[in-house]
Amino acid sequence: MADLKYKRILLKLSGEAMATDKGFGIDPNRAAYVAKVVKSVHALGTQVAVVIGAGNLWRGTIGMEMGMDRTTADHMGMIATVMNSLALRDALEQAGTPTRVQTAIEMRAIAEPYIRLRAIRHMEKGRVVIFGAGTGNPYFTTDSAGALRSNEINAEVLIKGTKVNGVYDSDPMKNPDAVKYDQLSYIDALNSRLKVMDSTAISLCMDNEMPIVVLDLWEEDSINKFVQGENIGTLITN
Repeated sequence: MADLKYKRILLKLSGEAMATDKGFGIDPNRAAYVAKVVKSVHALGTQVAVVIGAGNLWRGTIGMEMGMDRTTADHMGMIATVMNSLALRDALEQAGTPTRVQTAIEMRAIAEPYIRLRAIRHMEKGRVVIFGAGTGNPYFTTDSAGALRSNEINAEVLIKGTKVNGVYDSDPMKNPDAVKYDQLSYIDALNSRLKVMDSTAISLCMDNEMPIVVLDLWEEDSINKFVQGENIGTLITN
């Protein structure tokens, strides 16, 4: 087993991590890549939980723009996260990593209901746990679900895997002079409106002193390096 700085993590992914080249749907090759990343860090001996969004399948804002009720739109988004969770579980199982999906909205025919102590026990037994259906409540994002679950399972850090290698003062895709932060305080992340995560998620982590790191999911071994103590991405703490 490798020397680990973090022995239990929660990985927060956007639905786009599973998307096809067009940005929609589920690409089995992308699911296999994400599974490879999770398997790799899990193989180090790190206990891993995952929360994944649903932007590749459904965005509630689109429905709301057409007059859809917000609660209905959010419930549809929660169900879409379960589809992504099942796809990732299948990819992980095919890669030889035992995985369980737990959902905040009961769907007993396809997944376990979310039970905190059972989730922790799964991780202690060497299984990856994927949390689907967000918090189970409308008006909360999957960022908030990631913050909530990371605290509930006593994770040591919340890792947000993105397509950039940290937090910048402006969009590095549009501004070549954007400056990367190696470290931020929760308050600075909130006040600067850097769109790291939504304010509810950051506030929950701040109140419970849950560190957040933002890193590039697609950079080879980035999560492995981080859990072993290397300075990767942007760390958000007190």
